[in-house]
Amino acid sequence: MEKIERNRLAILAAIQKAGGPVSSARLVRLLADAGVELSERTIRLYLGRLDAEGLTLRQGKRGRMLTESGRAELHAAQTIQRVGYLSAKIDQMTYAMDFDLATRTGRVVVNTSLVHPQLLADNLHWVCAVFATGYAMGNRVAFCTVCSITINGVLLKHGIPTISRFGGLVELRQGRPLRFVEMIDYDGTTVDPLEVFIRGGMTNYTGAVRDGNGLIGAGFREMPEAARDLIVELAQRLQAIGLGALMEIGLPGHPVLGVAPSAGRFGAVVIGGLNPIAILEERGHRVFSRALSGLLDYCRLIPADELPGAVQRFL
Repeated sequence: MEKIERNRLAILAAIQKAGGPVSSARLVRLLADAGVELSERTIRLYLGRLDAEGLTLRQGKRGRMLTESGRAELHAAQTIQRVGYLSAKIDQMTYAMDFDLATRTGRVVVNTSLVHPQLLADNLHWVCAVFATGYAMGNRVAFCTVCSITINGVLLKHGIPTISRFGGLVELRQGRPLRFVEMIDYDGTTVDPLEVFIRGGMTNYTGAVRDGNGLIGAGFREMPEAARDLIVELAQRLQAIGLGALMEIGLPGHPVLGVAPSAGRFGAVVIGGLNPIAILEERGHRVFSRALSGLLDYCRLIPADELPGAVQRFL
């Protein structure tokens, strides 16, 4: 039964990839390219069943194409298969970054946002306010923001494994973090949690920078309790070079902002890397953002207070 389902979904995916009506003969080649070996006769049998389910539609001699139901079925199946993809990507990017804290050289993980330079210039005081109030991943920027997963990479280079549990929204009251009010487990999503909260209009960076009362993005990490003293030291060194992002460092066995760590570990709250650009969404401007979008050399980052001058060069 499992093999039948895999073949069924592989055929739907091959039809979608073809971009138009596709014959059973061509499906043999497309499936072979994807590592699925099926005879043309077997494919025709599958297609008959898919037609009966309303997932494919015959277009005469040209072959089959997906119906709306077929596209929905394929999307749902692929989403289920991708659960845990974000956690895997976090691990991959953590391992791939090669930033060296001692020499301040190498690449860090970044988030990318697409925004028109004039729109950014008109709202830059809001973006800079997020940096100035300490609600960003440090104070370095380069037309992209530093991703909080950079912290994971730095700790790994010092032999400290980090477990990224979830991303959420932290409630601030008079500038102090109070509690997590929303959270999405990294293992159960295909999209960065902060992207979800931003698009859903659930944040309140405006209040955070105005009077210290708001909702900002943050992540929860777990780290080995034996490494706590070294992590505190590393956090201070990161802060000194503009990559500070640890909002709270807990104690072993003690909850942090209402969240209890696992046995043998302590919890830490890391500020969200997308926070500075997210405030544009609150101001009514649609911004396309992607967390964990790539790696950038640290030397290309500039202090946030130099951002206004850099933006002017693009106008």
